[in-house]
Amino acid sequence: MKKYVLNTSALSLQNLKAKPARSVCLITIVAILAFALFGGSILALNLQQGLAAMTKRFGADLMVVPEGAAENAQAVLLRGEPKYFYFDAEIADKVAAAEGIACASPQFFLTSLSESCCDAMLQLIAYDPATDFVVQPWVAEKYSGRIEDGQVVTGSRIALRSDNTIRLLNHNYPVAARLSKSASGLDTSVFMTMNTMRLLIARANAEGYGFLAVQDKEMRRMKISAVLVKAAPGENPRTLAAAIRRAHEGVEVVVSQSVFSSMAGTLSGFMSYVYIFSAVMWVMAVIVLAAVFSGTIHERKKEFAVLRILGATRKRLVGIVLSESSIVGIAGGIVGIALASLAVFPFSALISERLALPWLDASFFNIVSLVLFCLLLSALTGPLASLYAALKISGAETYITMREGE
Repeated sequence: MKKYVLNTSALSLQNLKAKPARSVCLITIVAILAFALFGGSILALNLQQGLAAMTKRFGADLMVVPEGAAENAQAVLLRGEPKYFYFDAEIADKVAAAEGIACASPQFFLTSLSESCCDAMLQLIAYDPATDFVVQPWVAEKYSGRIEDGQVVTGSRIALRSDNTIRLLNHNYPVAARLSKSASGLDTSVFMTMNTMRLLIARANAEGYGFLAVQDKEMRRMKISAVLVKAAPGENPRTLAAAIRRAHEGVEVVVSQSVFSSMAGTLSGFMSYVYIFSAVMWVMAVIVLAAVFSGTIHERKKEFAVLRILGATRKRLVGIVLSESSIVGIAGGIVGIALASLAVFPFSALISERLALPWLDASFFNIVSLVLFCLLLSALTGPLASLYAALKISGAETYITMREGE
């Protein structure tokens, strides 16, 4: 005959198996809590890390663009939307010479065609190696050599060909480096020097390709799309922005601090909502579980009375109830975390696109830490909810309980 060791854990597990419907209901309640807590927390963590990465990566305090192009400039930076806008290149030298400017560097934007000539419709960004202070430090993290004319650098989310090239305007360009994630639209952009951009335009013109940009004659004058500006130490970027607007007609100035502060405010509101919702869910879960445990333990009074007659101590009865609730909590936590993972991780790119906010996947260490925290909270939820009922049943008189209903 098969023997069972009826310790507290084994007895609790057998009790739960004996009432599968009740056990499933209890586990479902905790699973909903764990799903909301883990899912909301991982979303908030990814967004928070994305904003921090974008702020660090952009590197410029100001972005000077043509008048009316501020929204398009932010669309390029934040979402990687292909845009184009131009003004005279002389503006870069004028801005760089202004008081309070540490350095300024021009950039040129071109949108590739979504035809057979290109692997995809991409934002092409040309920079000036002599003055650039944004792209080259980023490249140096992945590539120690010099970016030669004719080579390009791609964002982390751009797929390359098997020979490590990318096709742009009917020509293949070797990719010198693939940049680390920035959680911004720059991850879907292609970077090149101004000389490489001139080469690309010349090749395209020779083959008769048109552009979703300015006319060819303007292209040959090498207009620029933006001037990235770094303020001198101690200078207020907003004050500099106002001075640049006053000094130069037909320009707009995007203050990166304002853009990121606005996004931080949106993210802060989202995180507050997640935490408040999680707290409300936790309180509701405790209340519902407490009610369910109180009702089920009341129905099992005679069962516990029999255990007392068989020699179980009051402490053992409390241990059985708390053990059952702990198993329910852990099982519900595992189910909830697993379901939240299936809802978040495979669709992270889609979620990021829908939210229109910077997104950077959390590190393995952070995910594990969050999983352990959610499991711990789930495991504590059950015992906390059942503690009152457990103490009450352990204090009941065995004789009176057995005689009830006679």
